[in-house]
Amino acid sequence: MKYLNALSVFPDELLIEIRKYIPEGFLYIPGIDTRKEWGSISGQKHQLAIRNQLIYKEFQHGKTVVEISKEHYLSESSIYRILKNYK
Repeated sequence: MKYLNALSVFPDELLIEIRKYIPEGFLYIPGIDTRKEWGSISGQKHQLAIRNQLIYKEFQHGKTVVEISKEHYLSESSIYRILKNYK
């Protein structure tokens, strides 16, 4: 990505509007749809969803929050937060 001078790219009317928000300095304009959803590339989001479903099923089958938290190396408050999302 290269830097461009706004004076050579934008019309004067647009520069006046931009200066109302940013009087001077640098402005980054990202490309269209360049951001990916968190965890979509690595698969981490999907793995956490599977883990959370497992935690909910374990709780439904009678395991206590303390047991689940020790088994999954999570705090009890994290387990409660996961369970709250499934109710």
